[in-house]
Amino acid sequence: MSELAITVLQFGLLLLLWILILSIIAAQGRDMMVSKRARTRAPGTDAPSAVTEADGTPATVHHSGKTPRPRPKRLVISEGPLVGTEIELGSIPIMLGRAQECTVVLDDDYSSGKHARLFPQGSRWFLEDLGSTNGTWLGDEQLTRATTVEPGDRIRIGKTVLELRT
Repeated sequence: MSELAITVLQFGLLLLLWILILSIIAAQGRDMMVSKRARTRAPGTDAPSAVTEADGTPATVHHSGKTPRPRPKRLVISEGPLVGTEIELGSIPIMLGRAQECTVVLDDDYSSGKHARLFPQGSRWFLEDLGSTNGTWLGDEQLTRATTVEPGDRIRIGKTVLELRT
């Protein structure tokens, strides 16, 4: 192969490398713009509305224009062998399962040793399955990743049903 052909091939590969780098930078820029748009206010909510509590005091308003949901204060077992059990929620994660080192030890043959974890992040609570055999259910959907849990959502692990309550 001639020296000219090798030089042209080198410049071609260098050009291809730069095209790849620029396309990666452009994709990241698009992702940043999508993220930025998601954080801005929805159309029609330019000015905050005068939302008040029942006692007439101003309510906290988020960018979405909605008042915040009340933060859950307890975890209640509503079905299963431990029905009626209540656990106060603090700022530490809650481990759910049959293992004795779990925060909530489930007397349920369908739960795994360390079945699921309920953890706070900011002002919200999240639930994640820890690779259990029978799965963790939030409402009618089986968890595949950590998911936000709202007060009143039904968490099912085997025959046990739990709910966050205010």
